[in-house]
Amino acid sequence: MKLCAACHQDLPKDKYSKKQWKLGAQSQRRCTSCVRDNREVVQPPPAIIDDSGNNNTGIVRLLDSMSIVSDEELFKQPPQKEDCLICFLQMPSLETGYKYKSCCGKVICSGCIHAVALRDDNKLCPFCRTPTHTSDKQLIKRLKKRVELGDRYAIYNLGCGYNRGTYGCPQIRAKALELWHRAGELGYSRAHLNIGYAYLNGTTGVEVDEKKGKYYCELAAMAGDMDARYNLGLSEIDAGNMERALKHFMISARSGDDDSLKQIKQLFMNGHATKDDYAKALQAHQLYVDEVRSDQRDEAAAFDHDQYKYY
Repeated sequence: MKLCAACHQDLPKDKYSKKQWKLGAQSQRRCTSCVRDNREVVQPPPAIIDDSGNNNTGIVRLLDSMSIVSDEELFKQPPQKEDCLICFLQMPSLETGYKYKSCCGKVICSGCIHAVALRDDNKLCPFCRTPTHTSDKQLIKRLKKRVELGDRYAIYNLGCGYNRGTYGCPQIRAKALELWHRAGELGYSRAHLNIGYAYLNGTTGVEVDEKKGKYYCELAAMAGDMDARYNLGLSEIDAGNMERALKHFMISARSGDDDSLKQIKQLFMNGHATKDDYAKALQAHQLYVDEVRSDQRDEAAAFDHDQYKYY
């Protein structure tokens, strides 16, 4: 095992190129994934907290320095979700519109999850056909295996386990925060949102820091998280910045957020948005619904609206 100077993981020989493995300077060695993704060498974190609460050399670094998010970046429409790997329809934006499978690391839409669950009595993965985990111990084993592969969803979910003390994990919120940082760096927007909420509310072992909270919520919004985008819009209303609020709500309405559409209607009624703004929001919202809607997903939502709602 050797330490990668970019992701700070202790990795076996097969995770490095021959050239990188032979590097004598540990401070310059990078694994194959970090070389491929052009990740720069960074200073290792001083410590993380392990399951026993002790400090140990870590694989995840906390981000104390923050870049300034420009309006051009912030108000850019995020890319659409990828297609479901089974039905090939665009994945819904809502978190309840899809499910992560820890056995294979795939994300499957609610319609396909529900259809296969009915057929197989929820005993097999819709994608890889692996039996569903039957215990927290088995789930954690699968998640940790996926974490070793750099799976952002698994890293995030493991962080949630440590945050709440669930899945058989001890409640170590500092470790949860570090795992969310790592998942966020790998591109999972919900991880950045959780970090943002932690700083805004002074939870998960950090003190209230509104500047950091807003920054991480902005990162989440730019990556396509509708809840982050909606809440940024509300904060702009509270600050009296109606034009900026409208921009946030227009973006999330285009991604199917009903609450944002309602806020645009309210801005219109209060004279802070035009009739044309509201008409465009309605049209964009309907286009999104047309893209993601299917009979199978409708059946899932009708069966359990809270679990399978997708728009």
